Amino acid sequence: MTSTPDTRVGDATLGKAADENFPVAPFFLPRAWRDDLMAVYGFARLVDDIGDGDLAPGGADARHLGLEPEQSDDRLAMLDAFETDLHRVFATTSEEPHHPLLRNLRPTVRRRTLTPEPFLGLIEANRQDQKIRRYGTYAELAAYCELSANPVGRLVLALTGTASPERVRRSDAVCTALQIVEHLQDVAEDLERDRIYLPAEDMERFRVAESDLAASSAGAGVRALIAYEAQRASELLNEGPPLVGSVNGRLKLLLAGFVGGGRSALTAISAAGFDVLPGPPKPTKPSLLREVGIVLRRARGER
Repeated sequence: MTSTPDTRVGDATLGKAADENFPVAPFFLPRAWRDDLMAVYGFARLVDDIGDGDLAPGGADARHLGLEPEQSDDRLAMLDAFETDLHRVFATTSEEPHHPLLRNLRPTVRRRTLTPEPFLGLIEANRQDQKIRRYGTYAELAAYCELSANPVGRLVLALTGTASPERVRRSDAVCTALQIVEHLQDVAEDLERDRIYLPAEDMERFRVAESDLAASSAGAGVRALIAYEAQRASELLNEGPPLVGSVNGRLKLLLAGFVGGGRSALTAISAAGFDVLPGPPKPTKPSLLREVGIVLRRARGER
């Protein structure tokens, strides 16, 4: 079947799923779950691409959102237009969302009775990225993760009909950890965008200056700082096995994949000697499978 411009716009975004630290919609899930997870992933990936300036060239996304192609680089205008289109997803009128990925999201929202709040949180996180480029304290960074990461876990629980206060609490911890891990992998890339997600209070504690993050290789202070933040993420990921153990069936494997993905990324960071400056340390597939197995054993109460 020949691809239309609409499907090509969506395919370019959804194709990035293979680059994530964890499987987004693995084959072992029911088809309906996979479709819903990919619909939500498409939204989350596109809003991040808008916020990071990583949209495909040509301005197709801007045109879909009712803007001129040259406005693709106006990230706040794009986020505003994207939010306006998101409201069409939840509207009770017959007007369809304009962007193909949001049109694809609408059936999922209706089938699973999703609410706008998690989606709005992801948009607001990317607005914050345009205005706040440094974080003074860990508490400030955690508040950012509440917008940028935690909604994703809440959406997974909502999609699978398994949300409860305790699961949401544990999911929030895991998602914050995964966001911190991604920040650690991407220190050099984020700095190129004039963003630092390492709390200033921790940088001061380890005597790390911003110029140290621009080096080709990490010095002792940077390595100690990265190790400290990695330990923080690891402790948050300890909420993962109880979360995995609280669900059944294929969802158990999916959540174990998320937690194992974070653990294997931390293993890769540690294996690099906590030197993340040459490029993101990436987990291997054997490492991912090993960590998923560990998570499943701990979920069963084994050591």
